[in-house]
Amino acid sequence: MSPIEDTLARWHRIVATRDPAALEALLAEDVVFHSPVVHTPQAGRALTARYLAAALEVLGRGDFRYVREVTGERDAVLEFRVALDGIEINGVDLIRIGDDGRIVDFKVMLRPLKAVNLVHQQMAARLVPGAARP
Repeated sequence: MSPIEDTLARWHRIVATRDPAALEALLAEDVVFHSPVVHTPQAGRALTARYLAAALEVLGRGDFRYVREVTGERDAVLEFRVALDGIEINGVDLIRIGDDGRIVDFKVMLRPLKAVNLVHQQMAARLVPGAARP
């Protein structure tokens, strides 16, 4: 199994089990996370793990599934679909790994705009202290 295939197998296990505790071992210390709703990239393992754990919780409430996967030596594009609160969401995870097989860059892109707004609202409720949770 190639390094990218091993990393993706571990990622798919995390998604299937919704186990955020397993994220730390998969993420590089200096990983960068690119959110579809936050202007600036978020740097560091702890912050990226927090965003991904919230995404697992939000998107895990729906019928989340990956529908296409394109891989290279160190990169992967994973297209997903999920219905959430009656809105069909289509998105992609762009993942890059380092020499050790850990994720060094994780970018999420979503469509349509209604989906972006819904996910933004629900993610903020999990990431902002004191925010109301839907």
